[in-house]
Amino acid sequence: MGVLKKFEQRLEGLVNGTFAKVFKSEVQPVEIAGALQRECDNNATIWNRERTVVPNDFIVELSAPDFERLSPYSGQLGDELSGMVREYAKQQRYSFMGPIKVHLEKAEDLDTGLYRVRSRTLASSTSQTPDPASGGPAGPGGGPTSAGQGRGGSGFPQGPSGAPPMPAAPPPGAAAGRPQGPGPGALPGTQVRRWIEINGNRHQISRPTLVLGRSTDADVRIDDPGVSRRHCEIRTGTPSTIQDLGSTNGIVVDGQHTTRATLRDGSRIVVGSTTIIYRQAEG
Repeated sequence: MGVLKKFEQRLEGLVNGTFAKVFKSEVQPVEIAGALQRECDNNATIWNRERTVVPNDFIVELSAPDFERLSPYSGQLGDELSGMVREYAKQQRYSFMGPIKVHLEKAEDLDTGLYRVRSRTLASSTSQTPDPASGGPAGPGGGPTSAGQGRGGSGFPQGPSGAPPMPAAPPPGAAAGRPQGPGPGALPGTQVRRWIEINGNRHQISRPTLVLGRSTDADVRIDDPGVSRRHCEIRTGTPSTIQDLGSTNGIVVDGQHTTRATLRDGSRIVVGSTTIIYRQAEG
């Protein structure tokens, strides 16, 4: 069972108790959980072959009405979201520099139903090596600030200038700027099959890029007046991503308006009035 599904089920188990009012909010907790997963994927830093570090300190900015509904439960909701991030990191073989924290903040510039995620890497003071997905303490100082791929997100303000930065170069044996071996979740020698499903039809992804649009020149043609001629492009990799190509109506990925997003098995992409399901499997 997927991490998001288990998270959703845990919250549903509390719906008649503490979280009863949370589910009346325009922003659903499972939407925030998905955004935190994407924030980890989009800001993963490869240290060496065995270790990929992701942010551990998150702020979720909410509109004033959503914040008012969710803030009474921010402590317990933060704990649940932190646990989801820890579980997802373990699955993806990510590491942290310190304890995982998720905070809620009010943003006056956001309309009801919209949210924005910001993240950064903050290290504790007990050791100098990234901590695995247990979420325990790790090295001193704070890592670089990360800007989220939320709805119009901007990063945290930079920390104090005296805070020790993360290493400027990868540890010995790691080539600068290049992943060493397979990405998170992939095993050596494993081949990943990728495809998309549109209205029950399956389209294999057998090339590095796949253009979707209304034009007959698109790799996959979508007959939808709300879709631009060259609407968006799926780029395979570890992880795979989707990029808007300057379309008129934009793209929505897992309920979030964006111009670029990380894809995982089961991601829902909406272009115009058409829903596309992204699939991938090993073997």
